Amino acid sequence: MTYRQIFFNGLWQQNTGLVVLLGLCPLLAVTSTVVNAIGLGLATILTLVFSNLAVSLIRPVLRAEIRIPAYVLIIASVVTVIQLLMQAWFHDLYRVLGIFIPLIVTNCAIIGRAEAFASRNAPLPSIIDGLATGLGFMLALVALGAAREIIGRGTLFSQARLMFGDVGESLQLTLVPGHPGFLLAMLPPGAFIGLGLLIAGRNWLDSRRLRKQPDAAAVDTPQGVKA
Repeated sequence: MTYRQIFFNGLWQQNTGLVVLLGLCPLLAVTSTVVNAIGLGLATILTLVFSNLAVSLIRPVLRAEIRIPAYVLIIASVVTVIQLLMQAWFHDLYRVLGIFIPLIVTNCAIIGRAEAFASRNAPLPSIIDGLATGLGFMLALVALGAAREIIGRGTLFSQARLMFGDVGESLQLTLVPGHPGFLLAMLPPGAFIGLGLLIAGRNWLDSRRLRKQPDAAAVDTPQGVKA
């Protein structure tokens, strides 16, 4: 498998949030704004990249009987470092995301990639797989967060200061002035509805792309020659 195939597989073909449907708890819980989605997405990307790298490096000396506990220990160590860094540098955002940062340890997508890919491949492909999988998850987070924030509040990048500091004040966009608010979009039922629409949209785009591709199995035969 080429690096391009690995990247496309993690980003789109086997998207964690829209195809494999793992990590739905944080996906639905923190996507009330784009900023929250970006924050959790970046933390997940870092966890996937460094945990995949660590698992790939130790795989020659790791006994099969203890591989799952070892994966959990590695992931927990990476998440702890990320959590401490967020507490130090993005404390307000960390308070908003709350328990969902340490709960990255229990995200099945992360331990799944460690078992299915990193434990069987060299470090560089494992890093690319972790990056692509994380970007795919972040793509789902940001898309759902943007839709919910626009429909629910009429804004985009609300509370951007939590991540970007004083510069973030200029990033907030009011797309619908005087928006009265749409509560359903901000509640869990709205998150479920939004996720369902995103999955349907992704499937429609994928089926359309496949229909446009030429049939590789079809073989043109010269005129007068029967296949």
